[in-house]
Amino acid sequence: MQLEAATLSTINQWLNGNYDSKTKEEIQQLLDKEALTELTDSFYRSLEFGTGGLRGIMGAGSNRINKYTIGTATQGLCNYLINKYPNEKIKVAIAHDSRNNSDYFAGITADVFSANGIHVYFFKELRPTPELSFAIRELGCKSGVMLTASHNPKEYNGYKAYGADGGQFTSPDDTMVMDEVAKIKSIDEVKFNRIAENIELIGEEIDQLYLDKITELSVSPEAIARQKDLKIVYSPIHGTGITLVPQALAQFGFTNLTLVEEQSTPDGNFPTVVYPNPEEKEALTLALKKAEDIDADLVLATDPDADRVGIAVKNNDGQFVLLNGNQTGSLLINYLLSAWEEKGKLDGDQYIVKTIVTTNIIEEIAKKKNVTFYNTLTGFKFIGQLMTSLEGKKTFIGGGEESYGYLIGELVRDKDAVVSCAFIAEMTAFYKDKGSSLYNAMLDMYVEYGLYKEELVSITKKGKTGAEEIKAMMEKFRSNPPATLGGAKVALLKDYELGFETNLSTGEKTKLDFPKSDVLQFITEDGSIVSARPSGTEPKIKFYCSVNAPLKDKESFKATDALLGDKIKAVMKDLEA
Repeated sequence: MQLEAATLSTINQWLNGNYDSKTKEEIQQLLDKEALTELTDSFYRSLEFGTGGLRGIMGAGSNRINKYTIGTATQGLCNYLINKYPNEKIKVAIAHDSRNNSDYFAGITADVFSANGIHVYFFKELRPTPELSFAIRELGCKSGVMLTASHNPKEYNGYKAYGADGGQFTSPDDTMVMDEVAKIKSIDEVKFNRIAENIELIGEEIDQLYLDKITELSVSPEAIARQKDLKIVYSPIHGTGITLVPQALAQFGFTNLTLVEEQSTPDGNFPTVVYPNPEEKEALTLALKKAEDIDADLVLATDPDADRVGIAVKNNDGQFVLLNGNQTGSLLINYLLSAWEEKGKLDGDQYIVKTIVTTNIIEEIAKKKNVTFYNTLTGFKFIGQLMTSLEGKKTFIGGGEESYGYLIGELVRDKDAVVSCAFIAEMTAFYKDKGSSLYNAMLDMYVEYGLYKEELVSITKKGKTGAEEIKAMMEKFRSNPPATLGGAKVALLKDYELGFETNLSTGEKTKLDFPKSDVLQFITEDGSIVSARPSGTEPKIKFYCSVNAPLKDKESFKATDALLGDKIKAVMKDLEA
Protein backbone atom coordinates (compact mmCIF):
# COMPACT_ATOMS: atom_id res chain seq x y z
CA MET A 1 0.00 0.00 0.00
CA GLN A 2 1.18 3.49 -0.87
CA LEU A 3 -0.16 6.84 0.22
CA GLU A 4 -2.19 8.58 -2.47
CA ALA A 5 -0.68 11.80 -3.81
CA ALA A 6 -3.50 13.98 -2.43
CA THR A 7 -3.17 12.38 1.02
CA LEU A 8 0.61 12.85 1.01
CA SER A 9 0.16 16.48 -0.03
CA THR A 10 -2.15 17.12 2.95
CA ILE A 11 0.31 15.40 5.31
CA ASN A 12 3.11 17.67 4.04
CA GLN A 13 0.92 20.74 4.52
CA TRP A 14 0.52 19.78 8.18
CA LEU A 15 4.22 18.99 8.63
CA ASN A 16 5.34 22.27 7.06
CA GLY A 17 2.47 24.55 8.06
CA ASN A 18 1.83 26.66 11.12
CA TYR A 19 0.85 23.71 13.35
CA ASP A 20 2.16 23.09 16.87
CA SER A 21 5.16 20.83 17.47
CA LYS A 22 3.13 18.15 19.32
CA THR A 23 0.89 17.69 16.27
CA LYS A 24 3.87 17.46 13.92
CA GLU A 25 5.57 14.92 16.19
CA GLU A 26 2.44 12.75 16.19
CA ILE A 27 2.35 12.78 12.36
CA GLN A 28 6.09 12.09 12.06
CA GLN A 29 5.81 9.09 14.38
CA LEU A 30 3.13 7.59 12.11
CA LEU A 31 5.37 8.17 9.08
CA ASP A 32 8.35 6.59 10.84
CA LYS A 33 6.25 3.54 11.73
CA GLU A 34 4.91 3.46 8.15
CA ALA A 35 1.39 3.35 9.62
CA LEU A 36 -0.10 3.87 6.16
CA THR A 37 -3.68 2.84 6.95
CA GLU A 38 -3.86 5.21 9.94
CA LEU A 39 -2.22 8.02 7.96
CA THR A 40 -4.68 7.49 5.10
CA ASP A 41 -7.70 7.52 7.43
CA SER A 42 -6.34 10.62 9.19
CA PHE A 43 -5.61 12.65 6.04
CA TYR A 44 -7.51 11.29 3.00
CA ARG A 45 -10.23 13.93 3.36
CA SER A 46 -11.39 16.81 5.51
CA LEU A 47 -14.05 16.11 8.11
CA GLU A 48 -17.49 17.05 6.77
CA PHE A 49 -20.79 17.97 8.35
CA GLY A 50 -23.06 14.92 8.40
CA THR A 51 -26.52 14.61 9.95
CA GLY A 52 -24.96 15.48 13.31
CA GLY A 53 -22.33 18.06 12.29
CA LEU A 54 -18.63 17.35 12.66
CA ARG A 55 -17.74 14.09 14.37
CA GLY A 56 -14.67 11.89 14.41
CA ILE A 57 -11.80 10.30 16.28
CA MET A 58 -9.54 12.72 18.15
CA GLY A 59 -5.97 13.03 16.89
CA ALA A 60 -3.76 14.79 14.34
CA GLY A 61 -5.03 15.06 10.77
CA SER A 62 -7.55 16.70 8.46
CA ASN A 63 -10.00 13.82 9.07
CA ARG A 64 -9.62 13.94 12.85
CA ILE A 65 -11.03 16.12 15.62
CA ASN A 66 -8.33 18.49 16.88
CA LYS A 67 -7.63 22.16 17.53
CA TYR A 68 -7.18 22.84 13.81
CA THR A 69 -10.21 21.06 12.37
CA ILE A 70 -12.35 22.63 15.14
CA GLY A 71 -10.72 26.04 14.47
CA THR A 72 -11.20 25.77 10.71
CA ALA A 73 -14.85 24.76 11.09
CA THR A 74 -15.42 27.70 13.44
CA GLN A 75 -13.69 30.16 11.12
CA GLY A 76 -15.87 28.93 8.26
CA LEU A 77 -18.94 29.33 10.46
CA CYS A 78 -17.80 32.87 11.38
CA ASN A 79 -17.37 33.78 7.71
CA TYR A 80 -20.85 32.41 6.94
CA LEU A 81 -22.41 34.41 9.81
CA ILE A 82 -20.63 37.63 8.87
CA ASN A 83 -21.83 37.24 5.25
CA LYS A 84 -25.38 36.33 6.26
CA TYR A 85 -25.82 39.06 8.87
CA PRO A 86 -23.88 42.08 7.59
CA ASN A 87 -23.84 45.17 9.85
CA GLU A 88 -25.46 43.21 12.70
CA LYS A 89 -24.10 42.49 16.16
CA ILE A 90 -23.78 38.70 15.99
CA LYS A 91 -24.19 36.59 19.13
CA VAL A 92 -23.53 32.86 19.53
CA ALA A 93 -23.74 30.33 22.39
CA ILE A 94 -21.30 27.51 23.17
CA ALA A 95 -21.66 24.48 25.43
CA HIS A 96 -19.80 21.20 25.88
CA ASP A 97 -20.36 17.73 27.29
CA SER A 98 -18.23 15.53 29.57
CA ARG A 99 -16.01 14.01 26.88
CA ASN A 100 -12.23 14.20 27.06
CA ASN A 101 -11.11 17.52 25.54
CA SER A 102 -14.69 18.84 25.10
CA ASP A 103 -13.93 21.79 27.40
CA TYR A 104 -10.67 22.46 25.52
CA PHE A 105 -12.38 22.35 22.12
CA ALA A 106 -15.16 24.61 23.46
CA GLY A 107 -12.47 27.09 24.48
CA ILE A 108 -10.88 26.97 20.99
CA THR A 109 -14.32 27.57 19.45
CA ALA A 110 -14.89 30.56 21.74
CA ASP A 111 -11.41 31.94 20.88
CA VAL A 112 -12.13 31.90 17.15
CA PHE A 113 -15.61 33.42 17.47
CA SER A 114 -14.33 36.17 19.75
CA ALA A 115 -11.36 36.91 17.47
CA ASN A 116 -13.86 37.48 14.65
CA GLY A 117 -15.72 40.13 16.67
CA ILE A 118 -18.63 37.82 17.56
CA HIS A 119 -20.17 37.94 21.06
CA VAL A 120 -20.01 34.53 22.76
CA TYR A 121 -22.32 33.28 25.52
CA PHE A 122 -20.15 30.55 27.01
CA PHE A 123 -21.57 27.95 29.40
CA LYS A 124 -18.97 27.96 32.17
CA GLU A 125 -19.51 24.26 32.92
CA LEU A 126 -20.73 21.22 31.02
CA ARG A 127 -24.39 21.30 29.99
CA PRO A 128 -26.85 19.18 27.94
CA THR A 129 -27.17 19.75 24.20
CA PRO A 130 -30.88 20.73 24.39
CA GLU A 131 -30.06 23.54 26.83
CA LEU A 132 -27.72 25.01 24.22
CA SER A 133 -30.59 25.02 21.70
CA PHE A 134 -32.78 26.71 24.32
CA ALA A 135 -30.10 29.33 25.06
CA ILE A 136 -29.68 30.19 21.35
CA ARG A 137 -33.39 30.95 21.11
CA GLU A 138 -33.67 32.66 24.48
CA LEU A 139 -30.60 34.91 24.06
CA GLY A 140 -31.30 35.92 20.46
CA CYS A 141 -28.21 34.22 19.03
CA LYS A 142 -27.58 33.71 15.32
CA SER A 143 -25.77 30.43 15.89
CA GLY A 144 -24.39 28.08 18.50
CA VAL A 145 -21.98 25.19 18.87
CA MET A 146 -22.15 22.09 21.06
CA LEU A 147 -18.93 20.16 21.59
CA THR A 148 -20.02 16.52 21.80
CA ALA A 149 -19.92 13.18 20.04
CA SER A 150 -23.18 12.11 21.64
CA HIS A 151 -23.01 8.37 22.48
CA ASN A 152 -19.92 7.48 20.42
CA PRO A 153 -16.98 5.66 22.07
CA LYS A 154 -14.52 7.69 24.18
CA GLU A 155 -12.01 8.13 21.31
CA TYR A 156 -14.50 10.40 19.54
CA ASN A 157 -15.46 14.02 19.84
CA GLY A 158 -17.52 16.33 17.68
CA TYR A 159 -19.03 19.68 16.91
CA LYS A 160 -22.73 20.36 16.38
CA ALA A 161 -23.45 23.68 14.67
CA TYR A 162 -26.81 25.40 15.14
CA GLY A 163 -28.69 28.16 13.36
CA ALA A 164 -30.66 31.10 14.71
CA ASP A 165 -33.79 28.99 15.35
CA GLY A 166 -31.85 26.72 17.73
CA GLY A 167 -31.89 23.83 15.26
CA GLN A 168 -28.95 22.21 13.53
CA PHE A 169 -28.21 23.65 10.12
CA THR A 170 -30.23 22.29 7.21
CA SER A 171 -30.10 22.97 3.47
CA PRO A 172 -29.02 25.37 2.06
CA ASP A 173 -27.25 26.79 5.13
CA ASP A 174 -25.37 23.59 5.98
CA THR A 175 -23.82 23.64 2.49
CA MET A 176 -23.09 27.36 2.78
CA VAL A 177 -21.19 26.78 6.03
CA MET A 178 -19.23 23.90 4.49
CA ASP A 179 -18.45 26.01 1.43
CA GLU A 180 -16.97 28.66 3.71
CA VAL A 181 -14.94 26.01 5.54
CA ALA A 182 -13.72 24.57 2.23
CA LYS A 183 -12.54 28.02 1.11
CA ILE A 184 -10.01 28.09 3.97
CA LYS A 185 -6.82 26.83 2.36
CA SER A 186 -4.39 27.56 5.17
CA ILE A 187 -4.54 27.35 8.94
CA ASP A 188 -3.10 30.88 8.92
CA GLU A 189 -6.57 32.13 7.89
CA VAL A 190 -8.03 30.96 11.22
CA LYS A 191 -8.13 33.63 13.92
CA PHE A 192 -7.16 31.83 17.12
CA ASN A 193 -6.34 34.87 19.29
CA ARG A 194 -9.09 35.25 21.92
CA ILE A 195 -10.62 38.67 22.58
CA ALA A 196 -11.72 38.20 26.19
CA GLU A 197 -14.26 41.02 26.27
CA ASN A 198 -16.29 39.24 23.58
CA ILE A 199 -16.89 36.22 25.86
CA GLU A 200 -19.64 36.23 28.49
CA LEU A 201 -20.05 33.34 30.93
CA ILE A 202 -23.53 31.90 31.50
CA GLY A 203 -24.91 29.08 33.63
CA GLU A 204 -27.42 28.81 36.48
CA GLU A 205 -29.70 31.63 35.30
CA ILE A 206 -30.31 29.81 32.00
CA ASP A 207 -30.78 26.50 33.87
CA GLN A 208 -33.59 27.93 36.00
CA LEU A 209 -35.35 29.61 33.09
CA TYR A 210 -35.20 26.36 31.12
CA LEU A 211 -36.48 24.25 34.03
CA ASP A 212 -39.32 26.68 34.75
CA LYS A 213 -40.46 26.63 31.12
CA ILE A 214 -40.25 22.81 30.95
CA THR A 215 -42.37 22.56 34.10
CA GLU A 216 -45.05 24.78 32.51
CA LEU A 217 -45.48 22.09 29.82
CA SER A 218 -46.64 19.45 32.32
CA VAL A 219 -50.05 18.02 31.31
CA SER A 220 -50.91 15.86 34.34
CA PRO A 221 -49.64 17.63 37.49
CA GLU A 222 -52.49 16.22 39.58
CA ALA A 223 -51.48 12.63 38.72
CA ILE A 224 -47.89 13.47 39.71
CA ALA A 225 -49.11 14.95 43.00
CA ARG A 226 -50.86 11.66 43.80
CA GLN A 227 -47.91 9.53 42.63
CA LYS A 228 -45.05 11.82 43.70
CA ASP A 229 -43.26 8.96 45.49
CA LEU A 230 -42.97 6.99 42.23
CA LYS A 231 -39.63 5.13 42.52
CA ILE A 232 -37.32 6.39 39.79
CA VAL A 233 -33.74 5.23 39.16
CA TYR A 234 -31.64 7.59 37.03
CA SER A 235 -28.18 7.33 35.46
CA PRO A 236 -26.49 10.12 33.46
CA ILE A 237 -23.86 7.54 32.26
CA HIS A 238 -21.01 9.88 33.28
CA GLY A 239 -22.51 12.72 31.23
CA THR A 240 -24.22 16.10 31.38
CA GLY A 241 -27.66 14.84 32.39
CA ILE A 242 -26.63 15.11 36.06
CA THR A 243 -26.74 18.92 35.73
CA LEU A 244 -30.46 19.11 34.90
CA VAL A 245 -32.41 15.82 34.91
CA PRO A 246 -32.66 15.40 38.73
CA GLN A 247 -33.71 19.06 39.03
CA ALA A 248 -36.33 18.68 36.28
CA LEU A 249 -37.83 15.61 37.97
CA ALA A 250 -37.89 17.42 41.32
CA GLN A 251 -39.50 20.49 39.80
CA PHE A 252 -42.19 18.34 38.18
CA GLY A 253 -42.95 17.07 41.69
CA PHE A 254 -41.20 13.70 41.95
CA THR A 255 -39.69 13.10 45.39
CA ASN A 256 -38.26 9.58 45.24
CA LEU A 257 -35.27 9.65 42.89
CA THR A 258 -32.36 7.23 43.26
CA LEU A 259 -29.17 8.10 41.37
CA VAL A 260 -26.75 5.48 40.06
CA GLU A 261 -23.86 6.95 42.03
CA GLU A 262 -21.17 4.97 40.14
CA GLN A 263 -22.21 6.77 36.93
CA SER A 264 -23.14 10.19 38.32
CA THR A 265 -19.72 11.86 38.07
CA PRO A 266 -18.98 13.29 34.60
CA ASP A 267 -16.06 11.36 33.08
CA GLY A 268 -14.98 11.26 29.44
CA ASN A 269 -13.44 7.82 29.88
CA PHE A 270 -16.89 6.37 30.70
CA PRO A 271 -15.24 3.87 33.09
CA THR A 272 -18.29 1.73 33.92
CA VAL A 273 -19.52 1.05 30.36
CA VAL A 274 -18.24 -0.24 27.03
CA TYR A 275 -20.28 2.38 25.13
CA PRO A 276 -21.99 5.34 26.83
CA ASN A 277 -25.14 4.63 24.86
CA PRO A 278 -28.55 4.13 26.51
CA GLU A 279 -29.55 2.02 23.50
CA GLU A 280 -27.12 -0.65 24.77
CA LYS A 281 -28.38 -2.94 27.54
CA GLU A 282 -24.85 -3.16 28.97
CA ALA A 283 -24.83 0.61 29.65
CA LEU A 284 -27.89 0.17 31.91
CA THR A 285 -26.51 -2.80 33.90
CA LEU A 286 -25.86 -0.78 37.06
CA ALA A 287 -29.17 1.09 36.78
CA LEU A 288 -31.12 -2.17 36.38
CA LYS A 289 -29.40 -3.70 39.42
CA LYS A 290 -30.29 -0.63 41.48
CA ALA A 291 -33.88 -0.80 40.20
CA GLU A 292 -34.19 -4.44 41.27
CA ASP A 293 -32.71 -3.63 44.69
CA ILE A 294 -35.31 -0.96 45.43
CA ASP A 295 -38.19 -2.38 43.34
CA ALA A 296 -38.35 0.76 41.18
CA ASP A 297 -41.22 1.82 38.92
CA LEU A 298 -39.01 3.34 36.24
CA VAL A 299 -35.39 3.37 35.06
CA LEU A 300 -34.04 6.36 33.09
CA ALA A 301 -30.56 6.68 31.54
CA THR A 302 -29.28 9.52 29.36
CA ASP A 303 -26.32 9.66 26.99
CA PRO A 304 -23.29 11.95 27.58
CA ASP A 305 -24.84 15.11 26.07
CA ALA A 306 -28.33 14.30 27.43
CA ASP A 307 -30.27 14.47 24.19
CA ARG A 308 -31.24 10.75 24.19
CA VAL A 309 -32.82 8.65 26.90
CA GLY A 310 -33.22 4.90 27.39
CA ILE A 311 -35.80 3.46 29.78
CA ALA A 312 -36.67 0.21 31.53
CA VAL A 313 -39.97 -0.82 33.15
CA LYS A 314 -41.30 -3.90 34.89
CA ASN A 315 -43.24 -6.38 32.77
CA ASN A 316 -46.15 -8.43 34.11
CA ASP A 317 -43.76 -11.13 35.36
CA GLY A 318 -42.02 -8.57 37.58
CA GLN A 319 -38.88 -8.45 35.41
CA PHE A 320 -37.30 -5.23 34.19
CA VAL A 321 -37.34 -4.94 30.40
CA LEU A 322 -35.71 -2.30 28.25
CA LEU A 323 -38.01 -0.47 25.87
CA ASN A 324 -36.55 0.48 22.50
CA GLY A 325 -36.79 3.94 20.96
CA ASN A 326 -39.86 3.10 18.90
CA GLN A 327 -41.71 1.77 21.94
CA THR A 328 -40.86 4.77 24.14
CA GLY A 329 -41.60 7.25 21.35
CA SER A 330 -44.99 5.74 20.53
CA LEU A 331 -45.90 5.54 24.25
CA LEU A 332 -45.02 9.22 24.67
CA ILE A 333 -47.13 10.29 21.68
CA ASN A 334 -50.02 8.07 22.78
CA TYR A 335 -49.84 9.48 26.32
CA LEU A 336 -49.55 13.11 25.20
CA LEU A 337 -52.48 12.88 22.78
CA SER A 338 -54.60 10.98 25.32
CA ALA A 339 -53.82 13.48 28.12
CA TRP A 340 -54.45 16.47 25.85
CA GLU A 341 -57.71 14.86 24.73
CA GLU A 342 -58.80 14.22 28.34
CA LYS A 343 -58.19 17.91 29.11
CA GLY A 344 -60.15 18.98 26.01
CA LYS A 345 -57.07 20.68 24.57
CA LEU A 346 -57.07 19.06 21.10
CA ASP A 347 -58.73 21.56 18.75
CA GLY A 348 -57.21 20.68 15.37
CA ASP A 349 -54.31 23.13 15.61
CA GLN A 350 -51.83 20.62 17.02
CA TYR A 351 -49.36 18.35 15.24
CA ILE A 352 -46.78 15.64 15.90
CA VAL A 353 -43.69 14.59 13.92
CA LYS A 354 -41.58 11.49 13.41
CA THR A 355 -38.85 10.47 10.98
CA ILE A 356 -39.31 8.10 8.04
CA VAL A 357 -37.49 5.24 9.82
CA THR A 358 -39.52 5.55 13.03
CA THR A 359 -42.47 3.24 13.79
CA ASN A 360 -45.67 3.82 11.84
CA ILE A 361 -47.83 3.10 14.89
CA ILE A 362 -47.30 6.81 15.68
CA GLU A 363 -49.05 7.72 12.44
CA GLU A 364 -51.98 5.41 13.31
CA ILE A 365 -52.33 7.00 16.77
CA ALA A 366 -52.34 10.52 15.28
CA LYS A 367 -54.97 9.55 12.69
CA LYS A 368 -57.29 8.11 15.33
CA LYS A 369 -56.93 11.24 17.49
CA ASN A 370 -57.42 13.51 14.42
CA VAL A 371 -54.08 15.21 15.02
CA THR A 372 -51.97 16.36 12.06
CA PHE A 373 -49.00 14.11 11.49
CA TYR A 374 -45.72 14.74 9.63
CA ASN A 375 -42.84 12.53 8.47
CA THR A 376 -39.34 13.95 8.01
CA LEU A 377 -36.00 12.61 6.88
CA THR A 378 -33.77 10.93 9.48
CA GLY A 379 -31.98 13.40 11.72
CA PHE A 380 -33.65 15.58 14.32
CA LYS A 381 -32.58 18.71 12.44
CA PHE A 382 -35.40 18.01 9.98
CA ILE A 383 -37.96 17.88 12.79
CA GLY A 384 -36.54 21.19 14.07
CA GLN A 385 -36.73 22.70 10.59
CA LEU A 386 -40.40 21.69 10.25
CA MET A 387 -41.19 23.11 13.70
CA THR A 388 -39.65 26.45 12.76
CA SER A 389 -41.65 26.57 9.51
CA LEU A 390 -44.90 25.97 11.46
CA GLU A 391 -44.08 28.26 14.40
CA GLY A 392 -47.03 30.53 15.19
CA LYS A 393 -49.30 28.59 12.79
CA LYS A 394 -49.73 25.24 14.58
CA THR A 395 -48.82 23.87 18.01
CA PHE A 396 -46.17 21.17 18.25
CA ILE A 397 -47.14 18.61 20.90
CA GLY A 398 -44.27 16.19 20.54
CA GLY A 399 -42.19 14.10 18.22
CA GLY A 400 -39.19 11.88 17.97
CA GLU A 401 -37.08 9.29 16.25
CA GLU A 402 -36.35 5.62 16.83
CA SER A 403 -32.80 6.36 18.01
CA TYR A 404 -34.05 7.32 21.50
CA GLY A 405 -34.46 11.04 20.81
CA TYR A 406 -37.73 12.83 21.68
CA LEU A 407 -39.02 16.35 22.17
CA ILE A 408 -42.10 17.69 23.92
CA GLY A 409 -43.06 21.34 23.45
CA GLU A 410 -41.47 24.09 21.41
CA LEU A 411 -38.72 25.34 23.75
CA VAL A 412 -35.85 23.83 21.75
CA ARG A 413 -35.18 22.55 18.24
CA ASP A 414 -33.32 19.35 19.03
CA LYS A 415 -34.02 16.09 20.79
CA ASP A 416 -34.18 16.69 24.52
CA ALA A 417 -33.61 14.01 27.16
CA VAL A 418 -34.23 16.47 30.00
CA VAL A 419 -37.83 17.23 29.03
CA SER A 420 -38.25 13.60 27.91
CA CYS A 421 -37.19 12.21 31.31
CA ALA A 422 -39.68 14.51 33.02
CA PHE A 423 -42.50 13.45 30.69
CA ILE A 424 -41.67 9.74 30.80
CA ALA A 425 -41.92 9.99 34.59
CA GLU A 426 -45.16 11.98 34.25
CA MET A 427 -46.54 9.36 31.85
CA THR A 428 -45.62 6.57 34.30
CA ALA A 429 -47.41 8.45 37.09
CA PHE A 430 -50.45 9.01 34.82
CA TYR A 431 -50.90 5.28 34.15
CA LYS A 432 -50.07 4.23 37.71
CA ASP A 433 -52.71 6.71 38.89
CA LYS A 434 -55.22 4.81 36.72
CA GLY A 435 -54.20 1.51 38.32
CA SER A 436 -52.12 0.48 35.33
CA SER A 437 -48.39 0.54 34.48
CA LEU A 438 -46.28 1.75 31.59
CA TYR A 439 -45.86 -1.83 30.41
CA ASN A 440 -49.62 -2.46 30.41
CA ALA A 441 -50.19 0.89 28.71
CA MET A 442 -47.90 -0.35 25.93
CA LEU A 443 -49.84 -3.61 25.59
CA ASP A 444 -53.15 -1.70 25.53
CA MET A 445 -51.74 0.51 22.77
CA TYR A 446 -50.77 -2.57 20.72
CA VAL A 447 -54.20 -4.14 21.16
CA GLU A 448 -55.79 -0.92 19.91
CA TYR A 449 -53.45 -0.15 17.00
CA GLY A 450 -51.69 -3.42 16.20
CA LEU A 451 -48.34 -4.78 17.35
CA TYR A 452 -45.50 -3.02 15.56
CA LYS A 453 -42.04 -4.53 15.97
CA GLU A 454 -38.89 -2.84 14.75
CA GLU A 455 -35.28 -3.85 14.65
CA LEU A 456 -32.14 -1.99 13.61
CA VAL A 457 -29.30 -3.95 12.02
CA SER A 458 -26.05 -1.98 11.69
CA ILE A 459 -23.06 -3.15 9.66
CA THR A 460 -19.77 -1.36 10.40
CA LYS A 461 -17.33 -0.72 7.54
CA LYS A 462 -14.38 1.34 8.72
CA GLY A 463 -12.11 3.75 6.88
CA LYS A 464 -11.89 4.68 3.22
CA THR A 465 -12.46 1.11 1.95
CA GLY A 466 -15.47 0.77 4.24
CA ALA A 467 -17.04 3.94 2.84
CA GLU A 468 -16.61 2.53 -0.68
CA GLU A 469 -18.19 -0.81 0.30
CA ILE A 470 -21.22 0.96 1.81
CA LYS A 471 -21.63 3.00 -1.36
CA ALA A 472 -21.51 -0.18 -3.48
CA MET A 473 -24.18 -1.84 -1.28
CA MET A 474 -26.53 1.11 -1.75
CA GLU A 475 -25.96 1.12 -5.50
CA LYS A 476 -26.77 -2.61 -5.67
CA PHE A 477 -30.05 -2.17 -3.76
CA ARG A 478 -30.96 0.85 -5.88
CA SER A 479 -30.43 -0.84 -9.24
CA ASN A 480 -31.58 -4.32 -8.23
CA PRO A 481 -34.15 -4.14 -5.40
CA PRO A 482 -35.24 -7.44 -3.78
CA ALA A 483 -38.42 -8.98 -5.24
CA THR A 484 -39.64 -10.40 -1.92
CA LEU A 485 -38.85 -9.82 1.75
CA GLY A 486 -39.91 -12.27 4.46
CA GLY A 487 -42.20 -14.09 2.04
CA ALA A 488 -44.07 -10.94 0.98
CA LYS A 489 -43.77 -9.25 -2.40
CA VAL A 490 -41.99 -5.87 -2.40
CA ALA A 491 -44.61 -3.47 -3.74
CA LEU A 492 -42.92 -0.07 -3.48
CA LEU A 493 -39.38 1.28 -3.62
CA LYS A 494 -38.89 4.75 -2.18
CA ASP A 495 -35.60 6.31 -3.25
CA TYR A 496 -35.02 9.54 -1.33
CA GLU A 497 -31.77 10.23 -3.19
CA LEU A 498 -33.42 10.20 -6.63
CA GLY A 499 -36.67 11.63 -5.19
CA PHE A 500 -39.09 8.99 -6.52
CA GLU A 501 -41.40 6.26 -5.26
CA THR A 502 -41.64 3.36 -7.75
CA ASN A 503 -44.51 0.87 -7.92
CA LEU A 504 -42.51 -2.28 -8.70
CA SER A 505 -45.49 -4.03 -10.35
CA THR A 506 -46.41 -1.25 -12.79
CA GLY A 507 -43.17 0.73 -12.95
CA GLU A 508 -45.18 3.88 -12.21
CA LYS A 509 -43.13 6.61 -10.50
CA THR A 510 -44.40 9.22 -8.03
CA LYS A 511 -42.37 12.21 -6.84
CA LEU A 512 -41.35 12.26 -3.16
CA ASP A 513 -41.65 15.64 -1.44
CA PHE A 514 -38.45 15.42 0.61
CA PRO A 515 -34.95 16.87 0.35
CA LYS A 516 -32.41 14.52 -1.26
CA SER A 517 -31.03 11.91 1.12
CA ASP A 518 -29.27 8.59 0.55
CA VAL A 519 -32.11 6.42 1.92
CA LEU A 520 -33.93 3.51 0.27
CA GLN A 521 -37.20 2.06 1.56
CA PHE A 522 -38.70 -1.26 0.50
CA ILE A 523 -42.39 -1.61 1.36
CA THR A 524 -44.02 -5.02 1.03
CA GLU A 525 -47.62 -5.87 0.24
CA ASP A 526 -48.22 -6.89 3.86
CA GLY A 527 -47.01 -3.56 5.26
CA SER A 528 -43.46 -4.49 6.27
CA ILE A 529 -40.91 -1.72 5.71
CA VAL A 530 -37.13 -1.94 5.40
CA SER A 531 -35.11 1.26 5.21
CA ALA A 532 -31.45 1.18 4.16
CA ARG A 533 -29.33 4.19 5.07
CA PRO A 534 -25.62 4.92 5.47
CA SER A 535 -24.99 6.65 8.81
CA GLY A 536 -24.07 10.33 8.62
CA THR A 537 -21.93 10.18 11.76
CA GLU A 538 -20.46 6.67 11.98
CA PRO A 539 -18.84 4.22 9.51
CA LYS A 540 -22.01 2.13 9.28
CA ILE A 541 -24.83 1.16 6.98
CA LYS A 542 -28.10 0.81 8.88
CA PHE A 543 -31.12 -1.35 8.05
CA TYR A 544 -34.34 -0.39 9.84
CA CYS A 545 -36.86 -3.23 9.68
CA SER A 546 -40.51 -2.79 10.71
CA VAL A 547 -43.19 -5.48 10.69
CA ASN A 548 -46.65 -5.52 12.23
CA ALA A 549 -49.65 -7.74 12.99
CA PRO A 550 -52.97 -7.35 14.82
CA LEU A 551 -52.85 -8.15 18.54
CA LYS A 552 -56.01 -9.91 19.71
CA ASP A 553 -55.45 -9.34 23.42
CA LYS A 554 -52.67 -8.65 25.94
CA GLU A 555 -52.22 -12.37 26.65
CA SER A 556 -51.24 -12.94 22.98
CA PHE A 557 -48.37 -10.43 23.13
CA LYS A 558 -45.45 -12.83 23.65
CA ALA A 559 -46.55 -15.28 20.94
CA THR A 560 -47.28 -12.53 18.39
CA ASP A 561 -44.03 -10.74 19.26
CA ALA A 562 -42.07 -13.97 18.70
CA LEU A 563 -43.74 -14.50 15.29
CA LEU A 564 -42.84 -10.95 14.26
CA GLY A 565 -39.26 -11.52 15.45
CA ASP A 566 -39.04 -14.55 13.13
CA LYS A 567 -40.43 -12.44 10.30
CA ILE A 568 -37.71 -9.80 10.81
CA LYS A 569 -35.06 -12.54 10.62
CA ALA A 570 -36.56 -13.78 7.34
CA VAL A 571 -36.64 -10.25 5.93
CA MET A 572 -32.99 -9.59 6.83
CA LYS A 573 -31.96 -12.97 5.38
CA ASP A 574 -33.57 -11.99 2.08
CA LEU A 575 -31.50 -8.80 2.12
CA GLU A 576 -28.35 -10.84 2.88
CA ALA A 577 -27.47 -8.11 5.39
